[in-house]
Amino acid sequence: MKEKILTALSGGVDSSAAAAILLSEGYEVGGATMRLCEEESLDPTSRARDTAETLGIPFYSFDLRREFRESVIRDFIESYMRGETPNPCIVCNRTMKFGAFIDCAMELGYGKIATGHYGRIEKEGDRYLLYKSAYQEKDQSYVLWSLSQDALSCLVLPLDGLSKEETRAIAERAGLAAAHSKESQDICFVPDGDYAAFIKRKTGISFPEGDFVTADGKVLGTHKGIIHYTVGQRRGLGLALPAPLYVKEKDTENNRVILCPNEGLFSKSLTARETNWIACDIPAAPIRLEAKIRYGARQVPCTVIPVGDDRVAVEFDEAQRAISPGQSVVFYDGDCVVGGGIIEKQSK
Repeated sequence: MKEKILTALSGGVDSSAAAAILLSEGYEVGGATMRLCEEESLDPTSRARDTAETLGIPFYSFDLRREFRESVIRDFIESYMRGETPNPCIVCNRTMKFGAFIDCAMELGYGKIATGHYGRIEKEGDRYLLYKSAYQEKDQSYVLWSLSQDALSCLVLPLDGLSKEETRAIAERAGLAAAHSKESQDICFVPDGDYAAFIKRKTGISFPEGDFVTADGKVLGTHKGIIHYTVGQRRGLGLALPAPLYVKEKDTENNRVILCPNEGLFSKSLTARETNWIACDIPAAPIRLEAKIRYGARQVPCTVIPVGDDRVAVEFDEAQRAISPGQSVVFYDGDCVVGGGIIEKQSK
């Protein structure tokens, strides 16, 4: 009997090619999409259905707008209001794509799900391990750090080792319109990138102007609302300054944005919360690993020190630039994802 795999289809080339690969390998493949956003223009159902019809596989649509609103969007807004810069894709992966979607797949009788992520999963002993994609230019292991063992046990990643060009070629040979789709760079529910306007619409809250200040409290000018800024930002401050300054920190309690010269952005340590461990149990003692503090960052050596059930301190061998609360720190042992967490704060 053929193994049944439900592919999470977004209408893009990666997930479409993943379904085509599994079909060519003889699996019983289905396709499904998640309706997450209220706006019709953001609904991928039509594009995903076209992929399924071209491949001749069953198609399903899961209406998960309420769950998405109560988990991903709520976390996004609350994180910004705490002065953080969240990565909603991490929360969406944990709660929606590898949470609610898996539940829906199992209810339909599928034993596994597949996605268009670039990465590799291997079972070693009784544990499922996550590795970087063999084609590291497209590696997406960074955004998968929060997956549980249950999620990894039923996940298939057919694109491991492929380049983007090879993925497009597979989709083209399968006659899929998605073969020529553009890369999506924006957060799906804020396609125009105006996070502040989105938060204001959703909450009805106006974020007042406040002071730009230096680290020692000198007032440099007026900011337009604290949620408009991110750590490391230089452009768009609206200040005439004798030398470049960058956002170092957001002081939500006093409604201040703290600026500093470039060298002030570097820090050798951080704390992280909501940690998840894939390759091991929660460490009982400090452990030497490598870490990335953002998707495009390079891995750097560090010491990870447990400070609670789901919190760690991280000490880097070399200072890191613009460590941003709300983003993820992901720990690696070579190509293996050991775990990760949400950055809580950097050292002063």
